[in-house]
Formats: sequence, C-alpha cells, structure tokens
Amino acid sequence: MSLKKIDVRTLVLVLLLVAAAGMRIVNVKYTVLSNFTPVGAIALFGGAYFTDKWKAYVVVLATLFFSDMVINYMYTGKFIVWYSSSSWLYLCFVLMVFMGSLIRKVNIVNVLLASLGSVLIHWLIMDLPLLYGNLYPHTLAGYGASLVAAIPFERNMLIGDAIYGAILFGGFELAKTKYTALRSRVALAA
Repeated sequence: MSLKKIDVRTLVLVLLLVAAAGMRIVNVKYTVLSNFTPVGAIALFGGAYFTDKWKAYVVVLATLFFSDMVINYMYTGKFIVWYSSSSWLYLCFVLMVFMGSLIRKVNIVNVLLASLGSVLIHWLIMDLPLLYGNLYPHTLAGYGASLVAAIPFERNMLIGDAIYGAILFGGFELAKTKYTALRSRVALAA
C-alpha cells in the first residue's frame, strides 16, 4: 500500500477518539470523577469532523463499545458485552453523533451548545423510569426525582464534555492550520 492511499485525516481522527476513550479509565480509579468522561465530546467530535458520516457513527460507536467492555471488566472482572440499558445508551451516542454532524462552524459557542445538548440527551433518556428499575416510582414524580438525583453526574458529564471538547476540537483546529493533510476536501478546495 502506498502512502498516498492512506487517509491521514481519518487516521488522526480515529487515533484522537481512541486516546480520548482511553481517558474514561481514569473514572475507575477516582470515583469523585464519576461521569467526568469524554463520551459526549467523542461523539460530537466524530460527528463534526468525519466527512463520511457513516465513519463517524461506526468509529465513535466502536470506540465507545470497546472502552465500555474494558471499563466493565475493570469493575466486574468479566467481559460484559451488552447489559440491560445498552440499547438506550447507544441511542444517546447515536443522537450525540448526529448533533455533532450539525456543527457547521467549529467555535466555542457551537461546541459548548452541542455539549449542553449531548448532556441533555443523556440525562433525559438514561433517567427514564423504565431504565432505573425500582429505585424511583414509575411516575412523572419518580422521573423528576431521578432527574434531580442525576444532576451531580450530569454536571460532571457537562464539565467533562466541555474540557475534552476543548482539547479535541481546539487541538484539531490548531493542527489543521499547520498540516494541510488534516483539512477536509471541501476546506482544501476553498
């Protein structure tokens, strides 16, 4: 395979997402960082930068899936491929990637708004009554209580998305100014 056939931009995007997903493991050791993860930033970043949108979904979901398996192994000592709320969680990730694909111009405001949106998606879906068993009543009041109880976790997710988003988006934007191979075909044509 010649070096010309290697898509440097895609390779760098994949490596950045894998490195960010590796940071999820920090939560296992430090419970105070519970939900301080790059998952939203990973999904938004992939959605925003992959020019072939199918790659955004495949790479992001695969990265999160395999990092979930590692994290679950670290918590339980066994590989858990799928659990009861996995479908809902991956639906959240799909919606976050879609939200990232809506970012037309990467800037602080757009990335922060998308981060807020990704946290809201996670918060409203993952605290649905059918997902939390018998911890809260399966009523509107129970859902509200679940949402309130989740605020510290979602706050950490928002902070994590903002920090990791700044690193991923800011770092890649800076790198694009120095390395033309990282620019999309559309940006190079302009």
